[in-house]
Amino acid sequence: MYSTIKTASLEGIHTKAIQVEVDMSNGMPMFEMVGQLAPEVREGKERIRTALHSIGVILPAKRITINLSPASIRKTGTGFDLPIAIGILKSLGVVSRESCEGKMFVGELSLNGQILPVNGILPIVSDGVLGDAYEYVIPIGNAREGQLVSEARTYAFSHLQEVVDFLNGKEYENVTYNIEETLAETEKDFKDVAGQNLIKRACEVAAAGMHNMLLIGAPGAGKTMISERLSTILPPLTESERLELSKIYSVCGLLSNNTDLIRHRPFRTPHHTITSVGLTGGGAVPRPGEISLAHNGVLFLDELPEFQKKTLEILRQPMEEHKVHLVRSKGTVTFPANFLLLAAMNPCNCGYYPDMQKCRCSTGSLKRYFDKVSQPLLDRIDICVEAPSLSYRELVGKEQGESSKVIQQRVLACHQIQCERYKNEEFLHNSHIPASRLDEFCFLGEKEKRYMENIFIKMSLTARTYHKILRVARTIADLDEAHFISLKHLTEAICYRNVDSKFWGGVES
Repeated sequence: MYSTIKTASLEGIHTKAIQVEVDMSNGMPMFEMVGQLAPEVREGKERIRTALHSIGVILPAKRITINLSPASIRKTGTGFDLPIAIGILKSLGVVSRESCEGKMFVGELSLNGQILPVNGILPIVSDGVLGDAYEYVIPIGNAREGQLVSEARTYAFSHLQEVVDFLNGKEYENVTYNIEETLAETEKDFKDVAGQNLIKRACEVAAAGMHNMLLIGAPGAGKTMISERLSTILPPLTESERLELSKIYSVCGLLSNNTDLIRHRPFRTPHHTITSVGLTGGGAVPRPGEISLAHNGVLFLDELPEFQKKTLEILRQPMEEHKVHLVRSKGTVTFPANFLLLAAMNPCNCGYYPDMQKCRCSTGSLKRYFDKVSQPLLDRIDICVEAPSLSYRELVGKEQGESSKVIQQRVLACHQIQCERYKNEEFLHNSHIPASRLDEFCFLGEKEKRYMENIFIKMSLTARTYHKILRVARTIADLDEAHFISLKHLTEAICYRNVDSKFWGGVES
C-alpha cells in the first residue's frame, strides 16, 4: 500500500514543503528511510516503531520504505516523527485516508506515544498558509504558537492515540490560552537619567534614523543606564515586523506556549565572552545568533574592546547588508539581522584618558586598547559621542528630564516622515540610504557643499564616514521637520564624529 502525508522542513526562518511517502510491499521485512536525512531523522524509525506499538499497532512483516521528498533538501530536526507515523497508519488502514487530505503534520514522538513540541511551528504554519495549506496537526506544547496565524486551523494533541481518534472522526476539543505579554512593560525611562543632555539627544537621533551608536566615557558616567533606555524610545513594531521577529524566536525555541506575537523591540546584551557562532549564528544545524535575535531592535555591546577582535569584525558585513549568510557544506541559510548596534566602552584601560592627571596608561597601552576597535568597524558606526563624568550638582539635582514617551513621539514623527519619503524604495530609514542615492535624499546647497569639503579635508574623513555624516544630518533635519539639510544640521552631525580624532587619532605610537 502506498500513501503520502504533508509536512515541512525548516530552512532558516522559512520552510520547505516536504512530502512523506510510505510504501508497504511484499519482500524481506525491513524498515528503510531515505531522502537525505540527518541522524536525528534516521533515529526516528525506532521512536516511531515503539510509539506505534504503544497504541497497539504492530508493523507487519513487509518491506516498509519511507521517502521524504524532495530528496535534494536535507531533512533535520525531530518534527518528522508524527507525519511518518501517520503515513504508516494511513497505509495500514488504521486511519481514514480522506481525513488526512489537506492536513500538514509536525511533531516528535516519545517511546510511549507522547507528542513532544518542536521548534519552528510559527514559520511552518505561516509559510504553509502562503502555500495554500490551512490545516495543521501539531503538538499540544506548540498549540498557542500555531494559533498565532489567524488564517490557519490548528489541531493540537498530546498523544498519538488522540490523533488517531481525531482522524477517525472524534470531535476535536479546541485548546485556548490566556495571553500573556512576551516582554513585560519596562520600568526604565529616560527621565531617570541625571544630566547627560548631549547623550540623550544623540540617542534620540540614533533612534529616529536607526543609526548605529558608540558611547565612550569614564566608569560611572551612565553609559549602560542610558543604553538600557534606548529601546524605550523606538517606535512600536509593525505587524509584519512582529511576525518576522516571532519566527526567529520560534526557530530558537524562545516563544512560550502562552504568549502572543512578540510586541516589544528586542534589546539583546550578549556578554563579551560570546563566540562568533553565538553572535552571528551557525552550528551543524544553523540557528540564529544574537544579531538575528536583535532584529528590528537593539544589540548592545557593553565593554566593546573586551570582545574578541575576530568576533567584532564579523559584524561588519551584517551591519551593511542587514542580514547574515551562513554558508555550510550542506547549503546556505540566510537570517535577517537589521539591528541598531549600540556599543559602550571606557576611554582606556584605567578609564580616565584623556585626563592625563588621572590616567595611568602608557602610550603603548592606549594604542593597543584603541586598536581593539578597528577603523573599518568604527566607520560603520554613525554616531560616536563621549559621555562626560557627572558633576555633583547634576547627580543630586531633583529636576527630571524628558520622559521616554515624550521623546518617542518625536522619534515616531521622524519615522513617519521617512516612511512617506521611502514608500517606493526597498529601505525605510535614513541610515540605510544607498551611497548612490545620497545626492537625491541628502541634497546639499553650495554653501553646505563648501563646508563639507573643508570638513572632509580637515578631519581626513573616509568616504564611508562622510556618507554616515550626511545620513545623520538627514535625520536631524527630519527631527526639525526641515525639507533641506542646513549648516546647523551638518554641524551637529559632525559633532557626533569628533571622538574619532580625540581617541583613535590622538594617540601617537
